Amino acid sequence: MNDAFLTYSGIALMIMLTGVGSAYGVTIAGNATVGAMKKNPDALGQYIGLSALPSSQGLYGFVAFFLAQNLVKNLGAGLNHFAAAAIFGACVGVGIVGFFSAIRQAQVCANGIKSIGAGNNAFGTTMVMAVFPELYAILSLLVAILIFGAVPEMAKVMAA
Repeated sequence: MNDAFLTYSGIALMIMLTGVGSAYGVTIAGNATVGAMKKNPDALGQYIGLSALPSSQGLYGFVAFFLAQNLVKNLGAGLNHFAAAAIFGACVGVGIVGFFSAIRQAQVCANGIKSIGAGNNAFGTTMVMAVFPELYAILSLLVAILIFGAVPEMAKVMAA
């Protein structure tokens, strides 16, 4: 398999997974907002804040895209099997974690939105609970950054 093909397959999967996860996530929370508006329209600001949270995973994929793209550009002819596999793995990791954390975060947010719609004071608690799935998306991005940082030196070692 071509090294560039493997590299860009990982990047593409990452963008697709984080984007779809975020789109699906904001839809889950948005649907809960529409239902809650019928019972408590005064809490629209809280609903919108919670509905937007799952969009961050798509942004992490976007950030990782630029980092990976810059790494590929800097490697140039030094893009070998090791570098391609490392970039592929890091990107797929960000994609899978982003996909699932966006959906799970949306489910937490949707439950909070329903609770607020029912008249409960659950915004703060929901925000805190929604941070936990988010944490794993952030960790996957940080691991990808660490991998991207190690790739140039390791690619040189593996090529020697």
